[in-house]
Amino acid sequence: MPAHDDARRRAEELALMLSDLGMQRMSARVMAAFLFTDRPTLTLGELAEELDASQGSVSGALKSLHHVGMLERVPVPGSRRDHHRLRRDAWERLFSSQNEAVRRMMAAAADGIAATEADSPARGRLQEMHDFYTFMFRELPLLFERWRAERDSRD
Repeated sequence: MPAHDDARRRAEELALMLSDLGMQRMSARVMAAFLFTDRPTLTLGELAEELDASQGSVSGALKSLHHVGMLERVPVPGSRRDHHRLRRDAWERLFSSQNEAVRRMMAAAADGIAATEADSPARGRLQEMHDFYTFMFRELPLLFERWRAERDSRD
């Protein structure tokens, strides 16, 4: 089997695993395409062709991946199309306060705490959720700093 076919098969296996873990199927396929591509950027059309999928479904997946901070738009001189790439800090963003979904969860926990009685079990659970994310966001910058140093030493 040619290397390209093997990479394509492994990309689809990764996408299936991500989907099994709860990621939308097309978002998982788009994410896998970005992980396995040799190109510096990909356009909506290139992704749709590579994945043999409609541009509408790929567009929705791109929006989702941009929303959680995994992808970024980049300018390409001479092109009128949007070009996208996996962010260098994608994994950090996925686990950081820059992730919109996590920020919204923290805000929901804070709203829930304010709406519950001081001694209620619900408030205790909401407080623990809020405290967990507060702790993680306080500690993650140091962990990310160590990660970047390790990554940069390999580059």
